Amino acid sequence: MAFVASTEDVLGTCAKPPDLKRPVVCVDAGGKQLIGDVREPLPVRPGSPAEQDREYTRGGMANLFVAVEPLAGRRHVSVTDRKTGVDCARFLRVLSDEHYPDADRIVLVCDDLSTHTPAALYGAFDPPTARRLAGRFEWHHTPKHGSWLNIAACELGALARQCLGRRIPDRATLAREVAAWEQDRNAAEVTIDWPFTTADARVKLKRL
Repeated sequence: MAFVASTEDVLGTCAKPPDLKRPVVCVDAGGKQLIGDVREPLPVRPGSPAEQDREYTRGGMANLFVAVEPLAGRRHVSVTDRKTGVDCARFLRVLSDEHYPDADRIVLVCDDLSTHTPAALYGAFDPPTARRLAGRFEWHHTPKHGSWLNIAACELGALARQCLGRRIPDRATLAREVAAWEQDRNAAEVTIDWPFTTADARVKLKRL
């Protein structure tokens, strides 16, 4: 029944209306392979499309942490080298202290991973800081094998389609491109229409 309880908890949490004092923030992470051009691509010309050489250089992988308020149309993306517990803890501190400093508590929805717990904060910061940050969040985890319930995955999909579907050579370029995408999407206050409700789940899953 743990799956049932976690599913209802996540669906109910994400359905809450926007609240400046208790914002509902969904967090997820994804990767991007860094690929550069060996030769400068040729731009579009009259009668000829843009051309890109098949040869390319590999620049490794980069990680992207995404936080989104699905019903408020606000998001933040951070580019990091890795996706360790320390990296996640640092991202949460940025959310707490820079993006939501006036919130009474941040209602956090995230996958059920060891890096998404208060313990990860203690692995990154001194005990007083970790304790302070842990108290800033109200933790809600998707059920095991239920990461698809995390609305932040939808935001990652939009990021991949609208910004990442091309060659990006290095982390600095990636960070600039992602920041521009984030700014435009926040300015448009793009929300996420998540139609899967608890009522729907009780019909489709039959076990709720």
